[in-house]
Amino acid sequence: MRFLSASMLTTVLILTGVSAHAADRWVEGKNYFLVLPAQTTLVSPGKVEVAEAFSYGCPACNQFLPMMTELKKRLPPQAQIVYVHASFNTAEQWPLFQRAYYTAQQLNIVDKTHDAMFRAIWGHNAELAVVEDGRLKNPPPTMDNIAQFYARTAGVDAKKVIEMSKSFVVDMNIRRADAWMKACHVDQTPTLVVNGKYRLHVTSAGGVNELYELVDWLVQKESLATAASR
Repeated sequence: MRFLSASMLTTVLILTGVSAHAADRWVEGKNYFLVLPAQTTLVSPGKVEVAEAFSYGCPACNQFLPMMTELKKRLPPQAQIVYVHASFNTAEQWPLFQRAYYTAQQLNIVDKTHDAMFRAIWGHNAELAVVEDGRLKNPPPTMDNIAQFYARTAGVDAKKVIEMSKSFVVDMNIRRADAWMKACHVDQTPTLVVNGKYRLHVTSAGGVNELYELVDWLVQKESLATAASR
């Protein structure tokens, strides 16, 4: 028989009360959707993964950026944000931006480039814009353009960016991201997936504030399950 410490038991009881109250509000299949089978997470044991499926080329993701920043502030310490870049809109250069993201990740410059990429694509005089005056820009941005942008933004050599963009590890991460999108049935961005088990977005939650509350409830739900299994 498994016994819980006093502190752990207290935590479980508190979380149980919160979970039972919120369960009356959130409806599976309406506010959030099960991911079956559940997907492996990329966070360390004891952490609850909150993954954003996004694209730099997605205007809704650009608008969601400050909301994602706010969500980070609201999440409990056991939650950890990760990003998964989509590629399914090929007409608007999403595969290029996906490669750019995973290149930055391998170069450890995402902290410097993530928000800056959105500004470079969607901001005033956006140098990496895909759409211009309501039409697809011709010619579209290239990895060479992104390499120069990364060089200025993060101080990394542009040639190193190009080399990394062609690497096996970046290709592997791209394949993993595409497989994860398919397995989680992500068909729009931005979408959040909590701990590889629950898919939701602003519309399903019923609004931005509701999204914050629903994500928090799902994180607590997963924390409760983890605590009870120890």
